[in-house]
Amino acid sequence: MNKPFSYLFTIAYYGARFKGWAKQAHQDTVEGKLEKVFRFVLGHQDFRLIGGSRTDAGVSCRQGFIQVFVKEEVLFQALLPTLNAHLEGQILLSQARQVPRSFNLIQSIHAKTYRYFFSDAAEFHPFASAFVSRVTPSHSLEQMRKNAKLFLGVHNFKAFCTASATKTNFVREIKSIQLGEMDLEGGTFSPNQVKYLEITGSGFLHHQVRKIMHAIWHSSLEEIAARLDRPDDSWSVAPKAPAQGLVLWETLLDEPSV
Repeated sequence: MNKPFSYLFTIAYYGARFKGWAKQAHQDTVEGKLEKVFRFVLGHQDFRLIGGSRTDAGVSCRQGFIQVFVKEEVLFQALLPTLNAHLEGQILLSQARQVPRSFNLIQSIHAKTYRYFFSDAAEFHPFASAFVSRVTPSHSLEQMRKNAKLFLGVHNFKAFCTASATKTNFVREIKSIQLGEMDLEGGTFSPNQVKYLEITGSGFLHHQVRKIMHAIWHSSLEEIAARLDRPDDSWSVAPKAPAQGLVLWETLLDEPSV
């Protein structure tokens, strides 16, 4: 155990600045930016960093977590202003606390809530596209709500994700799902009315939320039900909603024991 000290940070970031979470050569990513700043502030690279969620390029995070392992105790709470100054407003670390070395961030997450913001406003300023997706749904809000309810509960979501060769378990539980409306009249660059999907689950597959969002906009009740009932059929690839508009809204943890 060469890094016996462990710290938990709360994190938020603006996804449009990054090519996703995971570190990539010659690309700006959230993980890459964090590692660069921690190296500079600590003056060494003898640490390990783990993220609680691996978001796609363009996807933002309102409230998530990272865990950092180091060899010696660090007063990270006192270092937050310095860390945030070098993160340049693209990433914000708002809390830092020591947790047991045995604490496993990934296994301790018991629920995640995503929000997808979209608008069909006739007047849509281009600046708003950084955080709201401009879309013309095929359905009324009432019909979209009916479509959304089909995803509630435990299902095999193989027909509503981007599957990989190593993934074998596609069963996930949607704990809650709803569509709401926000009146943003008077907001700078924001459309006056914005709709949003709020979806909560214990975990999500690759592109699952974006594919669910697209299906809610454009698919029929019958097609959604068939894909959920027969996920192993030879379905065409489900389209996905754009990344902008999607936000990891909240991450719920089982609190680490002291």
